[in-house]
Amino acid sequence: MAHLATLSQLHVSFAVPAGSDTTLRRSAFKVQNTSFGGKSWAPALALDLKSRNAGLTKRLSVCMSVQQASRSKVAVSPIELEDAKEPPLNTYKPKEPYTATIVSVERIVGPKAPGETCHIVIDHGGNVPYWEGQSYGVIPPGENPKKPGNPHNVRLYSIASTRYGDSFDGKTTSLCVRRAVYYDPETGKEDPSKNGVCSNFLCNSKSGDKVQITGPSGKIMLLPENDPNATHIMIATGTGIAPYRGYLRRMFMEAVPTYKFGGLAWLFLGVANNDSLLYDDEFAKYLQDYPDHFRYDKALSREQKNKSGGKMYVQDKIEEYSDEIFKLLDDGAHIYFCGLKGMMPGIQDTLKKVAEQRGEKWDEKLSQLKKNKQWHVEVY
Repeated sequence: MAHLATLSQLHVSFAVPAGSDTTLRRSAFKVQNTSFGGKSWAPALALDLKSRNAGLTKRLSVCMSVQQASRSKVAVSPIELEDAKEPPLNTYKPKEPYTATIVSVERIVGPKAPGETCHIVIDHGGNVPYWEGQSYGVIPPGENPKKPGNPHNVRLYSIASTRYGDSFDGKTTSLCVRRAVYYDPETGKEDPSKNGVCSNFLCNSKSGDKVQITGPSGKIMLLPENDPNATHIMIATGTGIAPYRGYLRRMFMEAVPTYKFGGLAWLFLGVANNDSLLYDDEFAKYLQDYPDHFRYDKALSREQKNKSGGKMYVQDKIEEYSDEIFKLLDDGAHIYFCGLKGMMPGIQDTLKKVAEQRGEKWDEKLSQLKKNKQWHVEVY
């Protein structure tokens, strides 16, 4: 491997047996069907390799998949991350943040997607553990323009990985970040001075850059694991997909000794078009491998029409399957909402309309869902 030090960038495709002894830092990403020699293969690994001699970072993309026949899962460590009875909370606070390191930044939407969304892997060295459904705070570099001499305010981002991270070793976390860009309504041109400070910092980051993080925070979106056969209905718009990617990797990708999922995970994702779909390859793989335990419905507002001929939004998909959703809720299903806060009024109106059609009072039903801890909302 010494000759790698002379190359600025290298792309290699090969397969690594799950659980094999390797010092490469692994970051699972795109899933393709691969089987070789009857062995079990780890899903979708993108590897970042640091050359000790040259100090250069090599990017190696390695595409793998769970073997079709056996649906092998990936070994994770350290298993001690399962021992805690309560989730970690605010291990690092804004006044004393943790300095982590950017591992990789990758654009994960196609050319026809409006805007840019990036998958960002951050190395926290195992020092900022978290649970699925929590958030990290990020403090972008520079001075707060509203408070000269002070750092920027913390920006919260839902974590898009399991507690083991994309490298399955408990040392990284992943964020799903859409670059916030401001366009002047009169000229139609981008005004960089009004662009989102933190999202642009993260999307512009390079491997090896430092990032100040706080947290983890949040308990409302934690995945209830007391019943491994429960039903989880997950509704997302855009980057609101983040916590669900963590849930689903825990359910279907990772070999977690203490959590054997046997229930139903039903994902509704609303985005603009097919190029805007996030982690679609991963979800399609779960659908293929676990059809009895995973459902996946997409609302593409610029490419699909609802029953009235208008744009297809996520609430239209909810209405389409409303009878089934309400029956599942009556049977104890958990329902989650994550994304822009503008998603909730339309969804609430749809649920209220459906409840009334069923002869139910939505306010009473919602109160009962909250009382039973079946209702989970994180919007921003």
